[in-house]
Amino acid sequence: MIVNEPTAGEHEFAQPKISILPLALSDVDEVSRLERRCFALAWSPSAYVTEIGNPSAYYVVARTADDTIIGYAGMWVIMDEAHLTTVAVEPAARGRKIGERLLHNLLITSIARGAERATLEVRETNSVAHNLYLKYKFADVALRKNYYSDNRENAIIMWANDMTSVQYREMLLEYGQRLDNVEAQNR
Repeated sequence: MIVNEPTAGEHEFAQPKISILPLALSDVDEVSRLERRCFALAWSPSAYVTEIGNPSAYYVVARTADDTIIGYAGMWVIMDEAHLTTVAVEPAARGRKIGERLLHNLLITSIARGAERATLEVRETNSVAHNLYLKYKFADVALRKNYYSDNRENAIIMWANDMTSVQYREMLLEYGQRLDNVEAQNR
């Protein structure tokens, strides 16, 4: 997957050319506005400022060629585990593999930081995200009843294990190549 390389662009939501870049302090206000468009329970801007300074945290943004943030994602890596905390894509830009690019970046980075497995929570009704996580070998392991305070929705707890195995790394390589091919076709 091509990371940190700006590409020539088109309109921000028409087959976006994106770069995945680290979240910077200057991004916090734009990410916070995007978060409120994506989630009923939004983090405060100060939470992102804290995460930028957290050595266990890793947060990235997806930027278009015109410098618009159309997605972001983050995780914590503690010891040999990654906890994916958030993945969000601008509603008008969904369905263009931006969320998958962000997830792929998190997983590659988590392995580089020593993670052997990863966990996350996903809303029970978010079938698009759930299916993406299943594609990346996350498995449903538990249900947290009434987890989300906005509507008391359940959260599915998912884990991906054996991320350092040859098979998992080959899968990530293959999916990264596919994502690069999609990006190249859109140029």
